[in-house]
Amino acid sequence: MSALFSPIKLRGLTLKNRVVVSPMCQYSADDGVATDWHFTHINNLSLSGASMFCIEATHVEAIGRITPGCLGLYSDACEAALKQILTSVRKHSSTAIGMQLAHAGRKASSARPWDGGQLIPISEGGWQTVAPSAVPHKEGEAAPLALDSAGLKRIRDAFVDCARRADRLGIDAIELHGAHGYLMHQFLSPISNRRTDEYGGSLENRMRFPLEIYDAVRAVFPHDKPIGMRVSSTDWVEGGWDLAQTIEFAKALKARGIDWIDASSGGVSPLQKIPLGPGYQVPFAEAIRHETGATTIAVGLISEAKHAEEIVASGKADMVALARGMLYDPRWGWHAAAELGGEVEAPPQYWRSQPSTQKALFGKTTFGAR
Repeated sequence: MSALFSPIKLRGLTLKNRVVVSPMCQYSADDGVATDWHFTHINNLSLSGASMFCIEATHVEAIGRITPGCLGLYSDACEAALKQILTSVRKHSSTAIGMQLAHAGRKASSARPWDGGQLIPISEGGWQTVAPSAVPHKEGEAAPLALDSAGLKRIRDAFVDCARRADRLGIDAIELHGAHGYLMHQFLSPISNRRTDEYGGSLENRMRFPLEIYDAVRAVFPHDKPIGMRVSSTDWVEGGWDLAQTIEFAKALKARGIDWIDASSGGVSPLQKIPLGPGYQVPFAEAIRHETGATTIAVGLISEAKHAEEIVASGKADMVALARGMLYDPRWGWHAAAELGGEVEAPPQYWRSQPSTQKALFGKTTFGAR
């Protein structure tokens, strides 16, 4: 039996396999509100064969968006647009739907990637960003505003409000975005956190705000629904956040009942040097899993079914998540199941697509005509 296509239970949520569609920014929202593009994108990838689709970084306040086109859940209009999309998804797919809640901090007010991706000045339609410290992401950029106690409370409350909205939408799971140089990662990393109060300095202090956000969200999101966190396991910069600190952070989250750690890396500094290659981040998931006992998701240049199978079967991670691979092949889960002898669900409209050699790919199906 395929390990990749075996079930896993996360609190009250049972996933039928270990494949997750990673949250992927689409930069196509209108003031945080999902558009027709999201309707097509989410409906399409909810039929990928993965057991869970995670909605892209969904920002908890307008100034927390990475770009003007990034998704939000900070208004009734944002909630209503996503409700319409999720109603459509639920008609045709039993895939669990997760949502990544995020705040970009000092990496907000950026142009869309295809427009260059650089900081948009306030004079050109950008906005004042916020961060743990008034330290810009890149040399020469305008500095963010260091958050005071009122700002920290506002953002914690925004995460809570969005978690409640997510539950009203019927979201099955939440992933908190603590990676890629965004706000929670900015607090964790000594590169971006130069504070001298209880939120800066020691590892315990730098972990404090992300842990407060987790605790606040966990307190309002239903107990039977899981919450995970994406982390950057290393900054890939000497003197920055690293795997040893990540493991301590994961231990603190595990003690609080975290349901998974999604082990990514990088993003906090343009000085990073990343040795890219297939599965280059898998050792992070393996180390976190081994040292903490936490459920982990491996991500990063995983594209081959046999590679994904080996990661799960060998115990390097409990699940794998794909992003670019799913965009390139929106039925990746089907094709992986066919290759590994697994089974996936598909809507009856597509039953006739299974290969003649894979009659059990979609389980027990019948199709007649006269």
